[in-house]
Amino acid sequence: MTDESSGIDRSKPSIARVYDYLLGGKDNFPVDREIGDFFLRDLPGSVAIAFANRRALVRAVGAMADDGIRQFIDMGSGLPTADNVHQVAQRHAPDAHVVYVDNDPMVLAHGRALLATDDRTAVAQADLRAPETIRQHPEVRRLIDFDRPVGVLFSAVLHHLNDDERPADVVRWWADRVAPGSLVYVSHFRSGANEETRLAEQKLQGSLGRGRWRTDEELLGLFGGLELLEPGLEFCSSWRPDPRDGVTGDLTVWERLISCGLARRN
Repeated sequence: MTDESSGIDRSKPSIARVYDYLLGGKDNFPVDREIGDFFLRDLPGSVAIAFANRRALVRAVGAMADDGIRQFIDMGSGLPTADNVHQVAQRHAPDAHVVYVDNDPMVLAHGRALLATDDRTAVAQADLRAPETIRQHPEVRRLIDFDRPVGVLFSAVLHHLNDDERPADVVRWWADRVAPGSLVYVSHFRSGANEETRLAEQKLQGSLGRGRWRTDEELLGLFGGLELLEPGLEFCSSWRPDPRDGVTGDLTVWERLISCGLARRN
């Protein structure tokens, strides 16, 4: 059933709402919880992927702000949660501008409510696969100056593009159009060539029609000609670790199934 006033279809699962459920949020429906419960019940421990990804995103935004980035575009941002990109960025740089991009109408509705009093942050409803539409979106044009360095975030979103949707070309499109000194962050499901990978990928493909685990070689290929910064491509839990995240000792098999990296456009 679709809510005609908001455009939200409660009968079909949403990537953003499944993530919201796995992270403990309340902005989801039974159809989303069915997928989430599969991971919680049948693949115990797999929720560590979502938390490892979120913590790495917070560290990446802080690192980008500390490197002088004052404007960010968060591709496939998902539903608001604790430590949103604009909150992290503005802790480091109060003048930071942030645009969230997502094609889920529920993200748009919640984002507008959250950001009603913040004129430095906006949400744009657009499709990751149509980058020119994103660049020309009124909110992007209002807040982002492409003559200055930009932080472009692809946090846990490119693995929802199938191979024929050419995720590396999406990253390259932006890398070719942002100013030198811009930073590009990517986190992505990493194939462990194991049963956990197979089952998780099978579930997402069967329920959402998308969800692709990729090899380290494929993940490195997403960065194209960008300069990959230290420590390179790394498990999210191990990427520039912060003791406050409480990650100690050996990583679980699930924490090894999502990696990330930060790269510079020279």
